[in-house]
Parts: sequence; C-alpha cells; structure tokens
Amino acid sequence: MFSITQARVRELSHRRGDGIDVTLFWNSQTNGVFLAVVDEQLGEVLELEVCASEALDAFRHPYAYAERTCTDDALAA
Repeated sequence: MFSITQARVRELSHRRGDGIDVTLFWNSQTNGVFLAVVDEQLGEVLELEVCASEALDAFRHPYAYAERTCTDDALAA
C-alpha cells in the first residue's frame, strides 16, 4: 500500500559505516530536511531536523548536529 506520507518524504542520500546508517530526507510538504541515524551497536535511532543550508555537513557529521535547532531564515522567506 502506498502512503501519503511516503509521497511527501524523499530519500536524498544514504550512507553506512561502522554499524551506523545515516539517511538524509526531504519533506516536500514542509520543504524541510531531516536525518535519520540508526546506530546498530547502541540500538539507538535519532531523527534530526537540520537547516537546508547545513544538510550536507549534517549528513557527514550527524552527531555534531544532534543538539542544534534549525533557524534557517531562507526557508521562511
């Protein structure tokens, strides 16, 4: 079955290394981007909203963005 939520969210990039999966998503309804981080060794899953202007850096270094909030003024314009 095809979900409306799936139609609104698209995977932009994915990487896996050392038991950690990082996936970058874009939500077409909100025009926001977020990361899903799965750490298989620790059994932890994180979902992080990130600013579009920082998406690539956050994808490369997700734990550095774990405590940040997005204040990207360009998205509000």
